[in-house]
Amino acid sequence: MPMAESASAEAPADCPLCPRLVIYREANRVSVPGGFNGAVASFGDPQARLAVVGLAPGRMGANRTGRPFTGDGAGWLLYDTLLKTGFATGTYEARPDDDVRLVDCMITNAVRCAPPGNKPETSEENACRPFLSARLAALPRLKVIVTLGDVSRRNVLKALGLKASAGLPGHGTEFQAGPYVVLNSYHCSRLNTNTGRLTPEMFAAVFRRARHLIST
Repeated sequence: MPMAESASAEAPADCPLCPRLVIYREANRVSVPGGFNGAVASFGDPQARLAVVGLAPGRMGANRTGRPFTGDGAGWLLYDTLLKTGFATGTYEARPDDDVRLVDCMITNAVRCAPPGNKPETSEENACRPFLSARLAALPRLKVIVTLGDVSRRNVLKALGLKASAGLPGHGTEFQAGPYVVLNSYHCSRLNTNTGRLTPEMFAAVFRRARHLIST
């Protein structure tokens, strides 16, 4: 699993690596005043055996609140599912000062800054990947990684020093990636849930499988 030992697991809030994302961040400071508007750090248990990897912060979600998957539609399904499957405690209220705590779980993103249109460019994924590699490496008990969407799946594989084609795409796929088992899910975006492409039961099944895997 090639990665620089000195790499930080978290980008600085004012990370300068991707010019397009810096420009977008500055624009959001005007259009979303009072928001976090920076590189969003991972959230969760430093002894987690489960890592959940999304794509990037949403403009009005994590980019605004400063906590992954907090403040937009995707977060409601993710945190509700984590609560129901025992990976979280508390009450999710879509704000970073609610009392949600993750248990045996860490949430992070492949790209730490909000991209225009929720679509990071390949160069931005590449620039941010050392943070993802370091984040995964810094979890000493990690066993299972849930990837939310195909871009997340590809970035996780590359972060582990593997080819993007090393694991099958699609919802519910499961494969070994180095020392970890990767479970892939459709992203829990409102687009996928509103169209029925991803149902709450489909999503919960992935996390029940994760629970089984880390318990064996």
